[in-house]
Amino acid sequence: MRSVNRKITALLIAGVLVIVAAGAMYFISEEAKRRIPEMAVVKHAKGGYTFMLNGKPFIIKGVCYNPIPVNESYSYNFWADPGKPWLVDGKLMKKMGMNSIRIYRVGENPPEVKRVVRDFHRKFGIRTFIGHFLGFWDSPPANYANPHFRQKMKKEVLDMVKTYKDEPGILGWILGNENNYSFDLNVRPWSSEELDQIDDLNERRQAKARIYYTFVNEIAEAIREIDPVRPVIMGVGEIKSLKVAANVTPAVDILGVIAYRGATFGNLFRQIKQEYDKPVLLIEYGADRYNAYTRQEDEESQARFLQLQWKDIERNSTAKTEKGNVIGGLLFEWSDEWWKSNENAPQTWGIHDETAQWSNSSYYYDYEVPGRMNINEEWFGIVGLKPRPKELTQGIDKRVPKKSYYALKELWTQS
Repeated sequence: MRSVNRKITALLIAGVLVIVAAGAMYFISEEAKRRIPEMAVVKHAKGGYTFMLNGKPFIIKGVCYNPIPVNESYSYNFWADPGKPWLVDGKLMKKMGMNSIRIYRVGENPPEVKRVVRDFHRKFGIRTFIGHFLGFWDSPPANYANPHFRQKMKKEVLDMVKTYKDEPGILGWILGNENNYSFDLNVRPWSSEELDQIDDLNERRQAKARIYYTFVNEIAEAIREIDPVRPVIMGVGEIKSLKVAANVTPAVDILGVIAYRGATFGNLFRQIKQEYDKPVLLIEYGADRYNAYTRQEDEESQARFLQLQWKDIERNSTAKTEKGNVIGGLLFEWSDEWWKSNENAPQTWGIHDETAQWSNSSYYYDYEVPGRMNINEEWFGIVGLKPRPKELTQGIDKRVPKKSYYALKELWTQS
């Protein structure tokens, strides 16, 4: 990706390729088209970034996709679902103007995974970002200070890339998710004898950050040897330790950010520009649609928030400003996940739980609930699920598009 950028810059200087970002006008000669690879990131003179696909600007309009049926949990192998839910979902996605999905992790059977990726691409024109958690949820917890653990994770990722790199429907590789919370927020913490000897807690946190981000960069460099075309995206939760990452991740092409900041993203994109000057992809954002205050489903609030969030993404892209550093977003999420409230209690997976799991004041429409617990993980879908009758042994849960689906459809089909 980096050599690609240098080539495109040279073409710009030579006058072969001319890009006028402010008006979203791109003038690309036939010679330039032949020399631009399938995927590239263009950096503009005023600092903005545009993701190019087949020589054309491509703003990522997608969702996180994990079609778990009612009465199943995260371990369900949807890749082998005989009902092929992706065929129903793909039609709905195409109608709303979607062009991408994010898969958190691949299944254990590559032919099954390839079938789904190919169906999305060939039937609906939807491309897939494939991710790897880098062991964050492993048991025992990931320890990025352990060289044996790092080597195991690196091998898993590179095996994944080797397996799927020839699939034309794959758009990029996402490394990690919220792994930085292990040192930024002390979630699933890890350490070593050397780290424990650092008395200052902030210095210890930064030392952990350097270890982790250097590890991600090492994987990104190795991916580039296998797949020189697709971008490598580093997934992070918020941006607390980005200054550390900026010094040790030159091989990362795109910053993938998870941010739940309410109706807009505030100063997020400006902060990233100042601390980590690379293109930004929102790999998770969104709003739930269960109102903890009224104790009712709240489609209106979810739709309003998602509209405002997308407009903020678009406003900070080069479709609107030459300084835009955002290349799109992957909304959390496509369909509800009824298992989220209590993943260890199978008897609850057939109940759409109304109990919130965490608190966020930026979602002000129900923050005044007693206890301030207002965010419900089971109600983030823009498509609801109506459980299929128990007597049916085949088929899938009925998809019920919500107001947020239609609100985004209006925005995504116009741009």
